[in-house]
Amino acid sequence: MRTRKTNRNTKRRGVAAVEFAVCLPVIVLLVFGAIEASSFIFLKQSLNVAAYEGIRESIRADSNSSNGVNRAENILDSRNVQDFSIAFPDGDSAGASRGDEIVIEVSAPTSSNSPLAGQFVTNRVLTARIVMVKE
Repeated sequence: MRTRKTNRNTKRRGVAAVEFAVCLPVIVLLVFGAIEASSFIFLKQSLNVAAYEGIRESIRADSNSSNGVNRAENILDSRNVQDFSIAFPDGDSAGASRGDEIVIEVSAPTSSNSPLAGQFVTNRVLTARIVMVKE
């Protein structure tokens, strides 16, 4: 009888080891995928916030695009966003008249802003574009 119990325990341990070996890669992939996805969501939200605050600063009557760029840079620096670019495609907002649309685009690559160095997802450039009317 003693050999049967030992034999059953050994078989159960073997089954558990096989189940663990099958499930571990899936669990690891899910964990690292969730980390990458969360990082990209944070990056996109940071770009949106920086673009919004930059354009709000730029559309004021006594302000210009360089003030908006400074505001957006401060936000992106505080959130540790790397290799970003800030552009006003239509030119400086200081020359715009009241009621004109002002556009800002804030971009950053995913590879340099990934905690896992973008090993699982190819590099993409995320962009936030905001349009507001000059005050």
